[in-house]
Amino acid sequence: MSSEVREQQGEFPYTRGISADPGVWTMGQYAGFGTARETNERFRSLLAQGLTGFSVALDLPTQMGLDSDNTLARGEVGKVGVAIDSLADIEVLMDGIPLEKISQVRTTANSIGYIWAAMFEALAKKRGVDPNEFGLFIQNDVLKEYFARGTQIFPATAGLKLSVDVIEHIANNIPRWVSLAMSGYHIRESGSSAVQEIAFTFSNSRAYLDEAVRRGLSVDAVAPTLFTFLSSNMDFMPEIAKFRAARRVWAKLMRDTYNAQDPRSEQLRIFVFTAGSSLTAQQPLNNVIRTSIEAMAAALGGVQTMHVCAFDEALGVPTEKAATLALRTQQIVAFETGVTSMVDPLGGSYVLEQLTDDLESKIWAEMANIAERGGALACIESGYFQTELGDSAYQQARAVDTGAKTVVGVNYFVTEPVAFEVFALDPECERTQIASLQQVRATRDQDAVTAGLAAVRAAAVADKNVVPACVQAVTAYATVGEIVAVLRETYGACQPSTRF
Repeated sequence: MSSEVREQQGEFPYTRGISADPGVWTMGQYAGFGTARETNERFRSLLAQGLTGFSVALDLPTQMGLDSDNTLARGEVGKVGVAIDSLADIEVLMDGIPLEKISQVRTTANSIGYIWAAMFEALAKKRGVDPNEFGLFIQNDVLKEYFARGTQIFPATAGLKLSVDVIEHIANNIPRWVSLAMSGYHIRESGSSAVQEIAFTFSNSRAYLDEAVRRGLSVDAVAPTLFTFLSSNMDFMPEIAKFRAARRVWAKLMRDTYNAQDPRSEQLRIFVFTAGSSLTAQQPLNNVIRTSIEAMAAALGGVQTMHVCAFDEALGVPTEKAATLALRTQQIVAFETGVTSMVDPLGGSYVLEQLTDDLESKIWAEMANIAERGGALACIESGYFQTELGDSAYQQARAVDTGAKTVVGVNYFVTEPVAFEVFALDPECERTQIASLQQVRATRDQDAVTAGLAAVRAAAVADKNVVPACVQAVTAYATVGEIVAVLRETYGACQPSTRF
């Protein structure tokens, strides 16, 4: 049995957890659709039922830096998340929600992380609230967009620069906020193995940290604020081992490579989503069991924050009933099973310890391979990450197609389809959002908008941090699309890779 088993909870390298004290994770739900008003109503309902943090799903136009009235946004406004065009939408989104009582407000903002940070800083100032009094959790991991998700806007070097602008601004001004969620979740959802999920994620993280350190930031000013965002899949024991191995690798990386002095830098905080890719449109109620198993794996793996997918997410935006059931799943695991009364309850199991050791070894090997290839940015530009993900995803799909992997209701135990209630988005949503946007443009101080956008342009041209200028611009109600258009003048646009 590994000598690591003798390690105590809350001690380096944190295999058994970053704290010796058991406790309940932050419970969050990922939601967002239509307009800010509709999403606000959903969040307020979930908060009333015990939610302690929430994730804001953004529609694709917002994630891509497009205003809702852009012709490229047509038909997509409010579809897979909420439409956010300006600070006016954030004010509606957070209406009646006391910022200082929310432990985490998370978001999918990656290519527009700098705008999302600016909007919440501006909102706090308008409300007279110290931004450090509440928790903002910005995903801000643009690098994985280039090979695992696809909402990149600028060339990868510019995308990296803007993400580190957020990290730098928050480290210097709002240290309570999470400036980066190192996102393995989307890598796993795109078809990676557990090893690739962690190795690719930490290699991306090294690119951010290296640039932050180059700018003069101490690693101990950045690393303690970070989270990693991982998937919890149906491979029950390997997934528990993955969380343990990830903590161990991160701790050693911080101590041995970055010479971190603050123990908090070595303590990997993990935010988990149950695996959306494991959900099936066939027999969707089966997904309740799947997410329950995945939630239990995350709980046993010692995570700090969790989201459980709604059983109907394979069909569309979750209904309120399904979202509530997903929250209840977390609550039952947390408060009825007893797993939160101890840390690392499966520690010492021969199987779990062997799996943890094996995963750690393979993660280090893949990270070394990536480093030899020039690091994360080089692997994005060469197509290495994309190729590896494509090959892995193909093998997984083939396993289902051939029956080598069992998916109940899909390739085994198949029954006739049963109709389920599917969430219906208001067909007037897009028109309503565009009308709201036009109202903002008609009533704002255009001179202040012009000055704000000029400040953004000047910061970009001078290669300075753009976040302070973005705060000025969004305070004047400059839109997401206007700010991105200004930055595109300096950075150019991402050109699609020829690799598939």
